[in-house]
This record gives sequence, C-alpha cells and structure tokens, in this order.
Amino acid sequence: MKNLFYIFILLLAVSCTDNGTQKADWLIDDSSYKAVVGEEDGSVTLSNGLVSRTFSLSPDVATTGFQNLMTGNELLRAIKPEAELIINGITVKVGGLTGQPVKNYLDRQSIPGLKPDSLSALRFSGYQTGEISARFEWKKRSEWMAKDMPWPPHGKRVDFTYLPKSGSDTLLKYKVIIHYEIYDGLPLICKWVTVSNDSDKEIILDSYKSEIIAFMEEESAVGDKKNWTLPNIYVETDYAFGGSMSSESCYEKSVWWLPDPDYQTIVNYNRIQPSMLECRPMLGPAERLSPGKSFDTFRTWILVNDSWDRERKGLAQRKMYRTIAPWVTENPVFMHLRYSDDESLKRAVEQCVETGFEKIILSFGSRFNIEDTSQANLDRYKGLTEYAHSKGIALGGYSLLASRKIGEGNDVVMPEGKVPAFGNSPCLGSEWGIEYFRKLYRFIEYTGIDNFEHDGSYPGDVCMSSTHPGHEGIADSQWKQFKTISDFYKWCRARGVYLTVPDWYFLNGSSKSAMGYRETNWSLPRRQQEIIERQNIFDGTWEKTPSMGWMFVPLVEYQGGGAEATIEPLSEHLPHYGQRLANLFGAGVQAAYRGPRLYDTQETLDLVKKWVAFYKKHRVILDSDIIHVRRADGRDIDAILHVNPAEKEKGLLMVYNPLNHPVRQNLTVNVYYTGLDRIVTVTDSEGKTGRFRTDRKYNITIPVSIEPNSQSWYILK
Repeated sequence: MKNLFYIFILLLAVSCTDNGTQKADWLIDDSSYKAVVGEEDGSVTLSNGLVSRTFSLSPDVATTGFQNLMTGNELLRAIKPEAELIINGITVKVGGLTGQPVKNYLDRQSIPGLKPDSLSALRFSGYQTGEISARFEWKKRSEWMAKDMPWPPHGKRVDFTYLPKSGSDTLLKYKVIIHYEIYDGLPLICKWVTVSNDSDKEIILDSYKSEIIAFMEEESAVGDKKNWTLPNIYVETDYAFGGSMSSESCYEKSVWWLPDPDYQTIVNYNRIQPSMLECRPMLGPAERLSPGKSFDTFRTWILVNDSWDRERKGLAQRKMYRTIAPWVTENPVFMHLRYSDDESLKRAVEQCVETGFEKIILSFGSRFNIEDTSQANLDRYKGLTEYAHSKGIALGGYSLLASRKIGEGNDVVMPEGKVPAFGNSPCLGSEWGIEYFRKLYRFIEYTGIDNFEHDGSYPGDVCMSSTHPGHEGIADSQWKQFKTISDFYKWCRARGVYLTVPDWYFLNGSSKSAMGYRETNWSLPRRQQEIIERQNIFDGTWEKTPSMGWMFVPLVEYQGGGAEATIEPLSEHLPHYGQRLANLFGAGVQAAYRGPRLYDTQETLDLVKKWVAFYKKHRVILDSDIIHVRRADGRDIDAILHVNPAEKEKGLLMVYNPLNHPVRQNLTVNVYYTGLDRIVTVTDSEGKTGRFRTDRKYNITIPVSIEPNSQSWYILK
C-alpha cells in the first residue's frame, strides 16, 4: 500500500530552519514557505525555503546555483548561457560565463575568475523585481470550485535586461529580458524570454533556447543505456500539444534532455548520457518582428522533487497545476446531450435543475454546429442559452477541429514521408482555418454560450504550404498554428467559457482533458465497465487532480455493444447506473453522461439526486487529491483516499466491493497526507463513528463492511 517510504519521506520533507525549529511538510502546510528575491555579494537569489536559484551579476549574469533546499542537494554542475537566440541567422548567447575547469561540479571559489561568453553581443544592464502578474485574464466560475484559488499566484518575479553592446551590428538593435518567477509554497521556478525590436528594421527570430541547464547526472554509467535515469525534477512548458491525455508525451515537443558536448569528464565512456536540459521549440518560430514589436517565448516550469516516491511526486505535480492553472479546479457536473432540438434541450435543462447537474454540452452527433453562423442559428442558440442561464444551467457544445479532411488547399502539407498526427488535419493558417476560428469567436460572443468542448485540438502538425495566409512556410507553421489555438483558449477563459479539450492545453486555459480511457471499452458489457472505470480513474489521477479528467457514461449505445453495454432504459438498470454514479462522484470525477435524459422514473431521479447531493455535500474533499490505496482488479476490494489537510473533512475514503458476496475485513490506510496524527475520527456512510490511533508510519486500521457489488465511504477528521 505504498507505506514503506512514508517514514523516510516524512524525515526528508520536514526540514529545519537555521535555529533548529522544525518546518512543516510543504505538501501538508506550505504557509511558512514564502518566495523572496535577495541580493548579496554580487548575486541575486530567488528562494522560498524549498528551492533556490542564484545568479551572479558580474562579469555577466549566469546561474551559479540551483539548489534543492528540501534535501540540501546542489542540482547545478556547470554554467551555461541563460538563453541562446538565432536572430537574422546570427547565433547570440545571452549571459553565461566561460572558463570553468571541469563540468562535473561548480566550485564557488572559481566563479570570480570566469569570463563573459565571447559570443554574446549583449550586455547586462540591470534587473527589476516584483510580484507575479497574470499570464492572461481568467473569469472564475466560483460556483464550480470547491475553494477559491488566487490568480495570479502568489510569489516573486525578477527580470534581467540585456542591451546590445556598443559598436554592434545595427541590424541587431534589440532588447532581451529574461524573466524568472518563484512561487509561495511550491518548489517551482518559471522562466521565459522577451525579445523586443528597438531598431528601425525588421528582425527575424529564427529560433531560440530559452532554458539551458547543466544538471548533476543522476547515475554513474560507464556503458550506454536505453533508458537513462534523469535528474529528479519535472519540467513542463506551455508550448504543449499532441499529448492527448498524458503530460509527458506533449512536453516532449519543447523539453529536451541531451548529452552535454562540454562535459568531457563524464563517467559515461561515449559521453552520450543526457545531463543537459534544453527548452526550445521543435521548429521555428521564424517570427518576424517589425520595429517596436516584441515576442515572448513559451514559459518553462521546473518542479524540484524531494523524493522518488510516485505518490509524492504526483502530489507535487497536481499542486503545481492548481497553482499555475487554477481553472483546473473548476469541476461542473455536466451532461452530454444527445440531441440539440429545442424540445430535447429544454427538457434536459429541466432535468439538470431537478438533479443538481450544472451544465450541458451538446454532444457530437447532436447536430449542434458551431460553424453555422447564419443569423437564424445565432439567434436560436442565443435564445436557448438565455433560457438555460435563466435556470442556472451553463450551455455549450462540441466541435471537431483536427482529424478531418477539408480539401481545396486547406489541409496541412506534410514533409515527404510524414502524415498528420490524426491521419488528416486542416491547417489552422489556411483560409479555412482562419475562417473557422472567426466563426468560433463570433458564435460564442453572440450567443453567450459558456462552455466549449474542442475535440481534435491542434496536435502540432507542421505545414509546408507557402500559400496559406496564416504562415509563410514550414519554419513558422507550428508556432503560428499553436498561437492561433492558444490565443483562442485564453480569450475563452477571459469570458468565463469553460474548456474541455482532449489534450494537454491546461496551461493555456483548458480545465479538463480525458482522464484516460479506450473509447471502445464503453461497448463492453456493463459489469465490465464498472471495474475498468475505477481502474481508469486510479491510473489517471497520479498526475491529474480529480477535476482535471473527464470520464464517459454511455446512457445510449456508443461504439457498439448493443443492449448489454448501454444503460437505457435507465429504470431497468438502476444497480449499474447507481454504481457508475458512485464510482464517479465518489472519486470527484465528472463524466460525460451521454444520452437524451438523466432519469426516466421517480426512482431513477432519486438515485441521481442522491449521488449529486453526496458530491456537493463533500465537494471540497472530493475535489481534493487522491491517494492511491488499492487498484481495482475484480478480486478484492479497491479503494482511494481523498486528502486535504487544510479542511475540516481531512480525508474521505471510498471503498468498493466488486464481489458477489459481502466483505467484512480490516483495511489499513496511510493517513499521512490528511495531516492527521495520533487520533483519527472516522465516520462511515451509515453514520457510525469510531476513533483510531495512528501507528508510527501514520497508518490506521479500520473495519470495513461492504455489501456485494457496492461501496462504502468514510469521513476522516
């Protein structure tokens, strides 16, 4: 049950201050870890008691320290430029120092003797500090949030400015600002670069590396390996696409672990061990900057881990998303309506009101068409939206972007031997693509719909066309297409439009992606769907909060399967419908309930209302992080534990019995991340209360009693 590491984790995470007093584990109480920016002895340091990054100011700005304060380990082994730009075909290094004797480690005493990089055409001109500002506007939907989240996040910022050296080429009259952010209560540092054209001529930013760090290698391997152990950090950027339901597969487009060509004294004989981090786009951006214009690179976040424990690393990542993308905590209860005619929609609105559902998405196949911006269609949906809003229900719809063929010169033109990620795809910079987004803006603005499901979001396809009006050629095609879709998502967030996107667009405004499932599994017999659903949720919440992933409930047939796979008629399958509701609301995970209705009889209505009411009563704890107790396998009970040490309900344990006989047994659960120690008060779903003492590993053992094919829950205080 993953308890073996917890004593070690506790000792590791509970640090001491200089006067010897203990500080709390930041994953339980982060209140004492405040971000600061300080200058001392010619250096600037960003720190929050968990992580720090130190910069020399003379003879040039360079990162001279990157420390994991939770473990006391230095992560940096060598100095690299702070950024590297190619402008008008000329490579320019920004900051950094040269002359380090060996690249295995950086001796502090050697730093004063290092020299500025000769390839830098820029000089450091000063720095400014301040509070973190919002990346873009977010109109909160507080009614869908368990807890109000700050935006922008609390923390500090430092900006280093660089100007051209005197006598440099007149074509290179530009200003570079490198920005860094550090956050309260989180071992996370952000970085990005701004390039401004201060000349009277156009410049082209051909490409860039916005982050280059020579990290300490995590292993000593003389021979080569297929799978290297990388430094124990998590790196993510907001230039992410094509990852579908996984973070790692999307940030691979901008995060690169490479051999360090300067590291001649590494143990690895062939010197191919990846020990250097580079953050850069795959291609381009080939951005033209006219006089007075500026360009911001994507942002990179580096999250430093204090343990190799999977649960703890996942908790850190989930906290990161809540901090830098707090819209992911919006978690409305929603229906995927199968039909979009007036009668069906108004009936669905009334059923949502009756059951406590909060929004409707007009599903694929419903005949909702956001690309129809005829005045009659706009007026119709404006009226329907106003009707839904008058009942307190949000309304929106589904649109497919990529994975379809447009033709007539509007599709992406791939390099020879390459195919689009989804087999077919339009180019967002084509005439069709430009018109498509114009229609989206128009429809949303006119009708007032306030949620949007965008399927087949831009997956990163390049385009070689030289005739598309939205890009010049392949070099700028990826950046321009990504900018088109990410700007649209940010515009939606400023209007309070909730976004569900089956890709990793969280840092650009999306609130929810698929939790992770195979669609054809919803054509399996109902009984099998129950177990697999709990497996999907268990697996999907290692890196996602419950609110970040949606699941699917086929009220009507989906992907085949016939009557054995579907729930309609609802009243004839109440035990299964109830189990699906218990699975999902018990996990704090919302699903696309796809069909024409949510209930058909009073008994069905009562069942749905019961579980919606359960979720809303315990919304704060159910939307909180999941601790993975036991994965469903159909052979024994399975369980998850929601934890939130800052709330009155500090834990909610859901235990499921997939067997055809009742289960009476003792269950040992680790409660460390609830923040409870010594005595834990546990109240079960029948209202019975008991008090349990934790052992030295923060475990409690409680008796569980669960009926066949059922579940029980336990509130921990």
